[in-house]
Amino acid sequence: MIVSTQKPLDQILAALEGAARVFIIGCAKCATVCKAGGEEEVFRMQDELTAAGKEVTGTIVIDETCHMLRTGRDLRSRKEQVEEADFLLVLSCGAGIQSVAEACNQKVVAGTDSKFLGNIRRFGQFEQRCSLCGDCRLNDTGGICPVTVCPKGLLNGPCGGMEDGNCEVDRTNRCAWVTIYERLEQQGRVENLHRTTASRDFTHKRHPHHLKLEK
Repeated sequence: MIVSTQKPLDQILAALEGAARVFIIGCAKCATVCKAGGEEEVFRMQDELTAAGKEVTGTIVIDETCHMLRTGRDLRSRKEQVEEADFLLVLSCGAGIQSVAEACNQKVVAGTDSKFLGNIRRFGQFEQRCSLCGDCRLNDTGGICPVTVCPKGLLNGPCGGMEDGNCEVDRTNRCAWVTIYERLEQQGRVENLHRTTASRDFTHKRHPHHLKLEK
């Protein structure tokens, strides 16, 4: 899931300067889970904007704001409320915000900051495990991503700063490569570490990416 956090209210109000009427859009998926833009946050934002002197013309929580066709359809279902607004305030990840911007002609304001692709440890706790590098090495490292989990992104480790199994960047964290070794040892696959891993192919990180599935 995309982990996002809501921008401070003063930043949102600054972005909405000059707008008398606002329509608020949330997301029922990622933004709801990380408490950045679900129903609860949308209703709270409505109260805060009203207290700040804004008129909220309407609200909607779209099932997946990153789904461009669905976002366009759902906004058309609230066409009058959307068109009455001077600004659309979107509480979702950056992908969802851009879906809204493409679906209508109104000015769009981002109410959140997209942080990272995250795993859910438990409710309210998120950890980055993948950097979307497009050149996945998990088959060689026991399912642990060194690009993300190692602060230095080392593909061959550990580095010389590892001490007593802990990372030199943050001594409270276990070294990613020690963890990789321990998992491979448990699985009887330590020989994976006898091979030098080739450098990353950064062509996989060219932007923007596109993927079209063949029918």
